[in-house]
Amino acid sequence: MKQRHMRILVAAAALCGAAVYAAVKPARAPGAQEASTEKSPLDFQVYRTRVEPIFLKQRGEHARCYACHSQNESSFHLQRLAPGQTTWTEDQSRLNFKSVSQLVTPGDTNDSKLLLHPLAPEGGGDSFHSGGRQFESQNDPDWKTIADWVRMAKPGS
Repeated sequence: MKQRHMRILVAAAALCGAAVYAAVKPARAPGAQEASTEKSPLDFQVYRTRVEPIFLKQRGEHARCYACHSQNESSFHLQRLAPGQTTWTEDQSRLNFKSVSQLVTPGDTNDSKLLLHPLAPEGGGDSFHSGGRQFESQNDPDWKTIADWVRMAKPGS
C-alpha cells in the first residue's frame, strides 16, 4: 500500500508541476504564420503602411499611442520596439494587427473602439481616454485614414 501511495503522490506532483509551468511560463510570441492575417476582412498591408505609423506619431501635446499602449496589457496592446528601432518588424506588426483588429468592426466606423475611444466626445467619441483626445473630430486626417481602412473591410469575409 505504501508503494501505491508513493506512485499517486509522484503522479500528483508531476501534474501540479506541469500546471504551474503552464501557468507561469513566458508567453511565446507567435510567428507570422501563427498570427495569420489571411482570415481577417481587414487589409494587413494597408494597416501596416498607413494605419500603424499613426500609433508612433507625436500628436500635439498628447503622448504617442505607442507610449502607453506598449507598456500596458489592455485590449489595445502594441509590441515594444527594439532599442534604436523606429518601426516594427513584420512579425511585430502582425501581432499589433491582431490586437488592433479586435477593436474594429469591419466596415463600421460607428462601432469600432479604435476610432471612438481616442475621439473627443464632441466629435462622437467616448467620454474618457486616459491618453487625451488624440482626435478632436472625425475631420482629423489620421482619424480619416483609420476610418477608411475600417470601411474598406468586407464584413463577414
